[in-house]
Amino acid sequence: MENSQTGDRGYVCTLSTELVAKAERELNEKAEWRSRDIQALRDMVIKHGGLTIRTDDAFLLRFLRARKFDYDRALKLLVNHYKVKRDNPEIFNDLRPSRVKHVLEDGVITALKHRDKHGRQIVVFRPGLWNPEKYSLNDVFRANYLTLSKLIEDEETQVNGFVLLGDFKGVSWPHVRQISPSFAKRFTHVIQEAFPARFKGLHYVNEPVVFKLIFSVIRPFLKEKTVQRLHFHSTNFRNLHKFLEADVLPEEYGGRLPPLNSDDWMKTLLSCEAEFESESQYHIERVHSSEQEGDHEVSECIVNSYRKMAT
Repeated sequence: MENSQTGDRGYVCTLSTELVAKAERELNEKAEWRSRDIQALRDMVIKHGGLTIRTDDAFLLRFLRARKFDYDRALKLLVNHYKVKRDNPEIFNDLRPSRVKHVLEDGVITALKHRDKHGRQIVVFRPGLWNPEKYSLNDVFRANYLTLSKLIEDEETQVNGFVLLGDFKGVSWPHVRQISPSFAKRFTHVIQEAFPARFKGLHYVNEPVVFKLIFSVIRPFLKEKTVQRLHFHSTNFRNLHKFLEADVLPEEYGGRLPPLNSDDWMKTLLSCEAEFESESQYHIERVHSSEQEGDHEVSECIVNSYRKMAT
């Protein structure tokens, strides 16, 4: 494990000149201040208490970018990231690709090879391919989480964000019965409050009649910002192409590419078994409220000291 005081100084920025400029414009990331900002967040992690987590530069940078280099918000996101894992052991214990190979084989979740015109990573979710009689909704959640976790390692995705394409073809009552309000709340909390990514659009196609019921369960837990990024296309792929051009989509969605094949993504994810196994060593312990208040005071001192350095 790297030195928690200094992190991994081997980080090398892989962003193009254009993306460096975009990161500064949209995320408040300044290349000349990057190391300082990462160290500020690292110091806050160390002083927070109860955190045994990764503190290498590349990892912390994901959280800074996801919260536009606001130290306090980045720390909160990072803490939430590990709290979710601690509080949901049925999902996050032994979380590795081989445990959800059956979900990947069914093609329930996959990543497209081509990005959209804004450079966003496109992820396709096809819940209709999930057989509720064979495995649980938790397994579907786990496969989704592993996919997003692997994809967010890419710096281009950190800056440009994700677009999710939900294809609900084949979804019926057996699927709907598995989606409870508690599960919907947990899922939306992870996406909105505990994962270091920018979700720039959620597009739904082939929605069945029962989709209205599914959405009615999920809608109360969505932030208005998220709702504004939802788009419902049914089978109107021409409308979908206004957002995701035909050149980057498979023929199932009116695209110009061959039929969707999820095998390549499955192989990519399965090759990362050891990488995900190593994540099990990181965790957050329960912190008493009095300690949290003290940590907040320390964090304020750290934030203020680093902000003075910028003036």
